[in-house]
Amino acid sequence: MPLQKLVFPPGVFRDQTRGSGEGRWFDCDKIRFRAGLPQKIGGWQRFSEDTTDGQIRFLFNFISLTENNYLAIGSSQRFYIEEGGDFTNITPLRKTSSLGTNPITTGSAGSGEITVTDTGHGAVFNDFVTLAAATLTDGITTGEINTTHQITEIVSDNAYKVETAGSASSGSTAGGGTSVTAAYEINVGLDTAVEGLGFGAGTFSRGTFGSAATAGTGAVNQLRLWSGDNFGEDLVFNVRNGGVYYWDESDGLSTRAIALSAESGASNAPVIATQVMVENNSRHVLAFGCNVLGATTQDKLLIRWSDQENAVDWTPTAINTSGDLRLNSGSQIIRAYATRQETLVWTEETLFSLRYVGTPFTFGINVVSRNITIISSNSVASLNGVVYWMGLRDFFAYTGRVQELPSTVKDYVFGDINRTQAQKIHAGTIKDYGEIIWFYCSADAEEIDRYVIFNSFENVWYFGTLTRTAWLDSSSRDFPIGANSVDFQIYNHELGLNDGEGAVPSGIVAHIESADFDLGDGEQFQFIRRILPDVSFFGSTDPTPAVSFSLKPRNFSGSGFGTSDTSTITATKTVDVQEYTEQAFVRIRSREMALRVESSGTNIAWKLGAPRIDIKQDGRR
Repeated sequence: MPLQKLVFPPGVFRDQTRGSGEGRWFDCDKIRFRAGLPQKIGGWQRFSEDTTDGQIRFLFNFISLTENNYLAIGSSQRFYIEEGGDFTNITPLRKTSSLGTNPITTGSAGSGEITVTDTGHGAVFNDFVTLAAATLTDGITTGEINTTHQITEIVSDNAYKVETAGSASSGSTAGGGTSVTAAYEINVGLDTAVEGLGFGAGTFSRGTFGSAATAGTGAVNQLRLWSGDNFGEDLVFNVRNGGVYYWDESDGLSTRAIALSAESGASNAPVIATQVMVENNSRHVLAFGCNVLGATTQDKLLIRWSDQENAVDWTPTAINTSGDLRLNSGSQIIRAYATRQETLVWTEETLFSLRYVGTPFTFGINVVSRNITIISSNSVASLNGVVYWMGLRDFFAYTGRVQELPSTVKDYVFGDINRTQAQKIHAGTIKDYGEIIWFYCSADAEEIDRYVIFNSFENVWYFGTLTRTAWLDSSSRDFPIGANSVDFQIYNHELGLNDGEGAVPSGIVAHIESADFDLGDGEQFQFIRRILPDVSFFGSTDPTPAVSFSLKPRNFSGSGFGTSDTSTITATKTVDVQEYTEQAFVRIRSREMALRVESSGTNIAWKLGAPRIDIKQDGRR
């Protein structure tokens, strides 16, 4: 019987039907292509045992002058600095209040709940507050009161409830003494986008052109996103459309970040911004979509910058280089992204190039492209000098000019996005494999559950499922890292061979599946007697690694594949293939057939080569 080699071109061609995509790959999960051949991706292991409060949306790596390797972590509720696997909360304080006499009232007897009275507290549900200097109250000890609590209920503008570890003796008793203070962290944000708030909310051109927003408006109610950059060994960061903060590394991890405007010597520093970053060529701090000079109202098209080499002086004078400019297209700045020679700035309809030009203007702005889109503020990544981003219905690349990136999976991806949660879309890279990866929420998901990859080395596309809310490629770290939406932990990727999310590592379920293939355009039935596999298990640590080969038959393009009933020759046949499997007998018959290769075991690495099938023409009965 003749042998037919099953070798398909690299990449997944999902935007075709199974019939029209004959001779190509159609479906996959947790695989990549190298040298034109599909292989299982690497595994992941826990980066640290520490977790965060809230979903992680921001990861940024920087190194101090004394070579401390820091990771900045922004979640929906707090901001952390990681060093040596330990997460330290440096979330700025919003205010500290003196609460007056006996501001604490216990709940019912036996309960640990207390009500705290603070006129005009400004807190929201889930905010963090640290109480101090309270006395023993109704059997609840000072140690149980004087600690950090998360607010469980907002009673009114002047009172809220928290849960202590104590137990009230009588209940409904006022106390605490006369010296109680409450230190409030900045308001928490949302884990999930609320329709009608944030980027893209409302009708286009609502209000007057360039109309400003009041500082803080909507910041509590929108999806919590962060931006940040290192200024030397220090960190400047901000809440999207919220406050701007500064963390001084020399003060140590025990010191919280403070408002940039509260730094010593600060002059007209922005108090609200869409994004902040440091222009590395000129060492100016840039604030995008920030408040105008001398006011607190936000102008979402305004760009301001500090004096050169000075993060706190934002007042333009004849002897410094601070200043501002305003974009003339769009209604808001969505994202700014630094490249080697310029800073790219997106509004919802235009891409600009911001460049340092020196005195007297400091920075100049030019239009790069109009009538382009960007789907989220975090949907931009760069690799090998090319900037990539996801638009509302297309992928784009910038190489000095904007070009649409052809994709064989575009319809599949954009037809399966939860656009209400589009703000969560996050781009990253895996530079060792030339991959640009976008994580997104599928149509029925509230949190990120899928990814799509463009492989710039192979010029191909593929996709899969993974719950990662933020991503950072390896730079001064050994591995790429990703934040998991399920357990609020961070994982090293491309490390090992397994899924390390559970207490015991489990196998990664990975597969690649072809479109249908046939004989003579399906005029004749085909009978396959055996498979001659070609799989490399190089890198596996299991002594007997295996994958499964499945042949899935059907007689018409509109019908389903055969069942798994192995007693008939028209059913799907699955055989296990190990390293030294020479041939596997299947006996299967149909007009059309699809090949699927899959693994789910632990400690397995595999790469598919050129398997062959023993095939002949069969009767039409």
